[in-house]
Amino acid sequence: MEGAFRLALTGSPGTGKSTISSLLGNSGFCIETVEGLAEELDCIEEADPEDGARPIDVEDLLIKLETAWKEGPGEKTIIDGHLSHLLPVDSVVILRCRPSELRERLIERSYSIQKIADNVDWEILGGPWAENGDLVPTIEFDTSSEDAESIVMAIMEWIADDFKPRSPLNPIDWVGIGEA
Repeated sequence: MEGAFRLALTGSPGTGKSTISSLLGNSGFCIETVEGLAEELDCIEEADPEDGARPIDVEDLLIKLETAWKEGPGEKTIIDGHLSHLLPVDSVVILRCRPSELRERLIERSYSIQKIADNVDWEILGGPWAENGDLVPTIEFDTSSEDAESIVMAIMEWIADDFKPRSPLNPIDWVGIGEA
């Protein structure tokens, strides 16, 4: 694809968004985060003392981005964050991870039992799919079976092919393959 665009890089915590966005940044893409945008536009709260999360007012962020992004993107931009698919973007990459492996990754991060359960459930249900709809080209990758460099190359090929296919030919279904 020629020209500037905004691509959401989303998925459950622990699926590899930061790793993939860092590699894409090394390949010349501008990287922004949902948290950074929320801070810049004053749409984020203080850290929750229980889990350290900083709640983002997505509705307020959307309103403020409507004005801030009125001119369109100036460059090829990746928006990194598990809420990025909710923003007005041109395309979406969803990173997925086998629930058993995701659970282990979140344990390594010292997430609480409840936070682990919530995020694994969101992964099993395909959270971003339920919230994203079919408004923009969307593709997904299994970070439990593909290495980060291969995923980055596939994302770059997808972009170069004008975001085709517009949706995955074989979407990941953890329940259907007995991973839930």
